[in-house]
Amino acid sequence: MSYVPADIREKRRRSAALRTSNFEAALNGFEKLIEHVAAQKKDERAGVFTQKEDVIDYNKFYAAVQDLFGPEVKNQDVKCFYRKLCSNPDVPVDWCEIFGYFSSEEDSLISHMDEENLVFLVSSKQQVAISGSRRRDVIKCIVKIPRLDLLIAASQKGLITVFNSQMKAQTSTNVTDTSWITGCDFLSQLKRIVATTERTIVVWDYKAQGNSQENYFVIKPVDHCLLCVCVVSQPHQFWRDDILLGDDGGFVSKFTVNSDDFGLKQAKSKRKSQTQVLDSKNFKSVKRKLHNDWVMKIRYIPTLNCFGSCSLDSVHSLVLESLARLEDNLPVREFSMPRGANSFCYCIKANVIVTGGDDKVLRLWHPSISTKPVGKLVGHMFSIIEIVSNEKDQHVVSLSSAKVFRVWDIQTLSLLQVFHDSQGDMQIYSMIFDSNHGMLITGSNVINMYPLTRIIQDTKQVPHTHEREITVVLYNRYFHHVLTICSESIIKVWELETGIQIYQILNPHGFNVELTSAAIDESGFLFATGACNGTVKVWDFDCGQELKVLPEGKDWKDGEHWVRRLMFMKPQEKQQHLILTLERNGKVKLIQGKEDSISLVVVWELPDVMPALQDGNHIVRLEVLTKDRSVAVPFPDVKPVVKGSVPQHVTNPAISMEVNCIDLLQVEGYNLIATGTLNGVILLWNFVTSTVNEVYRPEDCFTVHPDLDSKHFRINDILFLFRTPKCARRSSQESMCSSSQCESGKGPQSSKGSKQSIHDSEVKGEQLDDTAGEQRAGSKKYPSEAAKVADAQPPLLATAHEDGHLRLWTIEGNLVKDMLPFTKQWATSLTSLYTDSCARTLLTANVEGHVILCSIGSFLDPPHDEKKFKQLLAWQAHSLEIVRVIYVEDEQVVLTASIDGSVRVWHALNGHYCGYFGQQRLFDLSQRNDFILPCDVNEYPIEIKEESKFTEKKEKYDYPLVFDQQKWKKIKSVPLPFKHIAPKAFEVEHDFKYFKCLSSPKIQRYTLEDSLAKNREAGIVFGCLPIHGVSSPTSIKLLPLIGSEIQKESSDTAPAKKLGHVQYEKGPHKKSLKKHYVPQINLSSSFFPVIPK
Repeated sequence: MSYVPADIREKRRRSAALRTSNFEAALNGFEKLIEHVAAQKKDERAGVFTQKEDVIDYNKFYAAVQDLFGPEVKNQDVKCFYRKLCSNPDVPVDWCEIFGYFSSEEDSLISHMDEENLVFLVSSKQQVAISGSRRRDVIKCIVKIPRLDLLIAASQKGLITVFNSQMKAQTSTNVTDTSWITGCDFLSQLKRIVATTERTIVVWDYKAQGNSQENYFVIKPVDHCLLCVCVVSQPHQFWRDDILLGDDGGFVSKFTVNSDDFGLKQAKSKRKSQTQVLDSKNFKSVKRKLHNDWVMKIRYIPTLNCFGSCSLDSVHSLVLESLARLEDNLPVREFSMPRGANSFCYCIKANVIVTGGDDKVLRLWHPSISTKPVGKLVGHMFSIIEIVSNEKDQHVVSLSSAKVFRVWDIQTLSLLQVFHDSQGDMQIYSMIFDSNHGMLITGSNVINMYPLTRIIQDTKQVPHTHEREITVVLYNRYFHHVLTICSESIIKVWELETGIQIYQILNPHGFNVELTSAAIDESGFLFATGACNGTVKVWDFDCGQELKVLPEGKDWKDGEHWVRRLMFMKPQEKQQHLILTLERNGKVKLIQGKEDSISLVVVWELPDVMPALQDGNHIVRLEVLTKDRSVAVPFPDVKPVVKGSVPQHVTNPAISMEVNCIDLLQVEGYNLIATGTLNGVILLWNFVTSTVNEVYRPEDCFTVHPDLDSKHFRINDILFLFRTPKCARRSSQESMCSSSQCESGKGPQSSKGSKQSIHDSEVKGEQLDDTAGEQRAGSKKYPSEAAKVADAQPPLLATAHEDGHLRLWTIEGNLVKDMLPFTKQWATSLTSLYTDSCARTLLTANVEGHVILCSIGSFLDPPHDEKKFKQLLAWQAHSLEIVRVIYVEDEQVVLTASIDGSVRVWHALNGHYCGYFGQQRLFDLSQRNDFILPCDVNEYPIEIKEESKFTEKKEKYDYPLVFDQQKWKKIKSVPLPFKHIAPKAFEVEHDFKYFKCLSSPKIQRYTLEDSLAKNREAGIVFGCLPIHGVSSPTSIKLLPLIGSEIQKESSDTAPAKKLGHVQYEKGPHKKSLKKHYVPQINLSSSFFPVIPK
């Protein structure tokens, strides 16, 4: 031991003390940082507003941690710690976790994390026992066949079982071999199952029935003990599969099997029903020694067009090469790691290979770089025996020999979940991830299935956005945010792409004051809310700050000015806000606010014209009043013009005539307000012509019917359908482009999953309604004329009725479409209407929770052909009433809000479920292959090709078989013995020649008459073909009796007979003789029922 001077020892002591004090200061700063972040997260949950510059996001948190502990801290460890803190601010934390160190294999992360944040829901684990397995048997191999949705499980003692998608045993076989099974796979071309024992290769036809289930082929002998097997899936190889084998000698072998080797092309009757042994020397095979130890796992990677094999060899731990390298001795790509590798997997999106072995470290390799791994994942305390990947979520699941599972994020290299299989003492031998059903499946003495948490959330947990029923939902198309309000008066703002809540506002209009309506202005920077006490407030959408308010009047009664609807209008002046309000009492008011004032004031009110309409008037003139105004208002002050004195009508209190819904249209040439009342009257206020037009009035809407509900005539929603000139010209150009594609023989490309897929499908279907001549004529129009036609299209009015009807009207009051949407429950009250910006798609919802999507792209063009209004899709989104439906064009999704307290997101193309606002996981708005429904919905979406399939019942005729005379003449058989008396019924040969002459009725072979040159409704192609008229077929009663023709022929030939010999007419002798011995049997009544007149 060398001597250290005292001054150096003192210097080291001071340095150590300084480092200790610095570290203690860093820990103190870290604790303060944690307290600050936890307090901020609690405030966010409580709805307390925090300035954006004061919010500590992950980037600020990571920078602060680096300032405290230096740049050595890893990003993935800090991110995992920050995620844990955000999910539960009250959870106790340890500073060691910031460096990635935990106290045990099952770290404290699991016990404190919310169960909904976990990747796999361990509490919902399912078990499947293998029936028929021997004592102390274990599942040695599990293989998933995604295309067939089947699962193959092979036990160690020879039981091979095939499970269907519901994990029910479909078929099984027992391999009677003295050696144990080591692996299995599926031959995709031969549709057979291949399994390997220690000394043989077994090929089994799992689709055989009965005793043939035990019919399998055994290929032997093999040189070494087989340990693993893999099938090379190459679609271009027909009736042939390549099998890769790994053994205990370090060899990798390739066997080529085809259909002729097993007699798969022979008839079933020629197959032997016993086990057949085939010589392995008769198969084409190659092998090469790639490892110096056992080959533990072998896999074929189609993306890389190569295979991979791992071994316990520390030098040749992983080999990644093409199949051609098995036939030569050229160098191969080798990856070395201490103590070798027990398993590996390839992640396609991340383009990395993950390996694990006895050194307890997961290594990430680039397929082209074998010198050094690109990353390491440390945490296991025992040997890693299995690795699988979840490609969709970019997760890797590793399993240790202690039956501890770890779930990793392959993109951030962070640990997401750790759980342990504590049941049973059997080791887990196999593990796969079923991407079709979102399941992690393991095999020991039983099959365990761990579902993804998001699958359980989507299928078993009730969607929950608010505590109470939803009253308002709005979409801000500029910020891509969604605003929701419940009856408890809580405002929440969400991000559409992810579903994350941005902020919330509690009691915005005061304590215990219910919010009833809201609206977002055109710019997206402001939103307004209305309450049950008549107050209206304007808010900053970005931060939720209150800007303006309309206070409650002193003399207002409770609920008298309940705000039912709010709409922002285009301001006439700068720095001005105009809001149109509809109150429960039916009054329509205009509220104005200026930038220099925090108060909102009522500047205009719509007069009441219902008394004038009760006298039978359908049009009421409006008198424009000249008043001096201090502010610019888009509507003039008017009053109804009444001829003579208006009689005083006694209003029945049982009849409600208040306005229930309202819509506004202010474009060039139109200044309209449409209202729908509780008793079913539709009014159209035209401020350009100064008239009020009664569009629709139900019969006896002003009388009381004791047998009818008072709400039977109610109009629940009203909507203007107007296509701006810009949208009209764009639609016209798209229509001409699609027409030219059809004429050139190239139809529109399918755009499923794209942004314009709904519109493209509409255009494709709508072009079939026009003839080729009209297309050519339309293409010759000048652009200016087309623009004029587009500009001249008037708006339509859509109404959703309580009786379940969807009706469309012109502004003149003509009904152009009356539709009862097709759903499982017919005649269900409609509650909401919505259309896209160009009025090509119309959505509606009903009280039973259904959403109906219709195509109205070409229907808006005059003359409004009813056949162009098509219902495309219908699905059940909620089990209770839907209060609002919204279509988001950019994302091609539909938002639905219901009284069940949830706001859900659906794919507009197929009605598939995406999720709900308030769920723990983030949204995935991309098109997914897996179909999921919420727990309260059990109906599949209904895709409607043609409306006539459900509205028109066409009769179907089953045409019977008829007697074919031509077949009868051509039939050849030995004649019956010569008899002078006709045989009795059924005294014929057992081959029944008559039945062989029956055939389907044929169309008459005469020239068809051309009745119509073209048919507009048949489409572009078939519309150009001639249409022919066919006369009715021959009646069945005219079917001749069998033998009647022969009798007639015999009577005609009777004068030719002479005594002593027979003289025949010219013709073949046998044919004439055959006709004489046809039995005179009338079988037509036995096969053709009598048709009543």
